[in-house]
Amino acid sequence: MKIDINCDMGESFGQYRVGNDDAIFPYITSSNIACGFHGGDPVHIEKTINSAIEHGVQIGAHPSYPDLGGFGRRFMQVKKSELKSILKYQIAAIKGLVECKGAKLIYVKPHGALYNQAARDEAETTVIIEALQEIDPTLILMGLAGSTTERVCKKRDITFVAEAFADRKYEPDGSLRSRLKPGAVIHDPEEAAAQVLSIVKEKKVLAHGGLEIPIVAQSICIHGDNPTAIDILKKIEVALAENNILKKGFAK
Repeated sequence: MKIDINCDMGESFGQYRVGNDDAIFPYITSSNIACGFHGGDPVHIEKTINSAIEHGVQIGAHPSYPDLGGFGRRFMQVKKSELKSILKYQIAAIKGLVECKGAKLIYVKPHGALYNQAARDEAETTVIIEALQEIDPTLILMGLAGSTTERVCKKRDITFVAEAFADRKYEPDGSLRSRLKPGAVIHDPEEAAAQVLSIVKEKKVLAHGGLEIPIVAQSICIHGDNPTAIDILKKIEVALAENNILKKGFAK
């Protein structure tokens, strides 16, 4: 068995520090790099790209709604033509910075509210796909396992990476539990590692309320702004090794 471990990174901007990217990089195989619209600025984005290259970590763009004040976690009703331009602008910026260093942008993972909206809305997913295709048809789309995003990608023959979460709780319908509700984020490293093993080995996850639901994922996410992210990643590292699960990027 093998699994990709990804993390949202490069989200610091100006004097504001988000997460601990330097400590996280040794534990991951893919990095979702902020594009400046929910977090990140040119200096921090480029620094994060440099670190990803140094650690041999796959690079993905992590675009969002234009919501710096809300960290991209508020839904925004944006015209589809406008949203496509917003996405292309963000993806193209990361792609240019990556390629000028001789590296390659591998995938795109929408952030926050955009990710969750696409997971249930075919029209939103379609805009994201069109933006990717117009920038670079070889880009892979990462999204929620078992979601509308996955179904649309399969229907349109778009390469898709199904993602599950180490540090988020699920609802019985397979969606992520809203951060506005109690217990939405997992902070306990033992609980997070157990959830990862359940997803990878058993292809199931315990949803809120105690129901086990099926899940098939190629990548596991840990949020860089989770205050216990490092401890969670360390515990996951040990759990994977003890269970002979290889940690490997999905495109390698």
